[in-house]
Amino acid sequence: MSAPVWRPWSLRELAGQLAAGTTTPAEALARSRDRIAGTESDLRAWVAPDPAPDLASAAGALGGVPLGVKDIIDVAGLPTRCGSELRAQAPPAEADAAIVAEWRRAGAVPIGKTVTTEFAFFAPGPTWNPAAPGHTPGGSSSGSAAAVAAGQVPLALGSQTAGSVTRPASYCGVASLVMTRGRFPVEGVTGLSPSLDSHGAYAATASDLALAWSALTGEPDVGLLPRRPPRLLLWTAEPLGVVGPEMAAALSGAARRLRARGAVVDAFPAEALVAEATAAHPVVMAYEAARERAAELAQASRLSQPLAQLLQTGATTRDGDYQAALQTVADAGAQVSAMLSSYDAVLGPAAPGTAPAGLAATGDPVLSRAWQAFGLPVVAVPGLRSATRLPLGLQLVGPARNESALLATGCWVEAALRS
Repeated sequence: MSAPVWRPWSLRELAGQLAAGTTTPAEALARSRDRIAGTESDLRAWVAPDPAPDLASAAGALGGVPLGVKDIIDVAGLPTRCGSELRAQAPPAEADAAIVAEWRRAGAVPIGKTVTTEFAFFAPGPTWNPAAPGHTPGGSSSGSAAAVAAGQVPLALGSQTAGSVTRPASYCGVASLVMTRGRFPVEGVTGLSPSLDSHGAYAATASDLALAWSALTGEPDVGLLPRRPPRLLLWTAEPLGVVGPEMAAALSGAARRLRARGAVVDAFPAEALVAEATAAHPVVMAYEAARERAAELAQASRLSQPLAQLLQTGATTRDGDYQAALQTVADAGAQVSAMLSSYDAVLGPAAPGTAPAGLAATGDPVLSRAWQAFGLPVVAVPGLRSATRLPLGLQLVGPARNESALLATGCWVEAALRS
C-alpha cells in the first residue's frame, strides 16, 4: 500500500439516511462491498465475506448498518478460523455468538469476518494500516479496526484481553469502545482468558459509538444530549517507561486544551497501583490461556512462537502466583474505582506512540493491561496526529457498567479536541 486509504464512514450519517429512507439496507451493503473491492487488495482486512447477508435483520434501531465481525466471534453460516491453521477447515458456525445476536437485534447486518491475529494473541495477520502505509494496524482486532478506518464498514466488532481493541483504534485513527467485562455474554466467542476477555466495537468517532451503544442497549443516545465539561484524572503512565515523546506531548497538549474548555484535569494519584496491576496482568493471562486453550497447547508445534510460549508459560505458572496476581489486581482495582467515584474518567495515552512500521509485530499492549485487568470500560478517542501525520489516540477509562456516561465524556473530549 503506497498511499493512505483512511476514510472512515460515519455511522451516525448512515443510520440517519436509513431511518429517513434516503438509503436502503441494500444500498448500504452495495456501498460497503464497493469500498471493500476498491481497497481490499491493499488492506487485506477480511477473511470470510458473507455472500448473502441477512438484510431481514435490518429492522432494529440501526436499520441495516453493515457490520464487520472479528474472526474469533461466531456468525451463523460462516467459519470461525481464529487466524490459525488449526482452524483452517472449520465448518460454518451453526448459530450466532450471543453478542452478534444482540447486534442483529439492534439492526446491524454482519457482512463477513475480519482478520484477527492467531487466537487473538500476538502473531500478526496480513492486514495493513489504512492511515499509515507500511505500518501495522495493531492487534488483535486488526481487520475490524482497518475496515472501519478505510470506510469499508461503519461499525465492526473486536475483543480485548490485553490491548486488542484500544491499541488498533489508536494506530488506525478511529474510535473504539471496550465494554465492561461481563456486560454481555461471551458464548460463541473463542476466548483466551475468562477473567480478562471483553467485547469491543469500532466506529469512526465517539459520537458514532454513542449511537451504536444506544441501539444495542436501548439507553439514551448520549451523542445527542447536552454535554458538560468533565472531571478527569490525567494518567501519564510514566512509571511504565514506554510512552514515546510524541504521545507524551500529545497527551500534555490535550490536557491543556481540555482545561481551556472548562474540564477539570487533575493528576492521577495511583500511577504505582496501575503499574502493579500491569505487571500482574500477564500472569493471569498466561495461566488462564493455558487452560482455556489446552487443546491448542497440545499442538504447540503448530502454533506461532509467541502463542506457544504464552501457553507453555501459563502451564508452568504456579497456582499461588496466579492467585497472588489476582489479588494484586483486585486490591488495585478497588482503589482505582474508589478514585473514579469523584471523576468521570481517567484520561491517558491509548498506545505508546504511533503504529510501528511493518507487519512483524502488532505493537505493545502495555498501556491497556491494567485497565483490562480491572474490567473497566474504555473509550479510545481519535483526532490527534504526530509530526508525520500518523494517528495518536487517547483513552478514557470509566466506572464499571457505565458505558453511556463514559461515551458522553468521550463525545465531549472529541469535540473539544476538534475545536
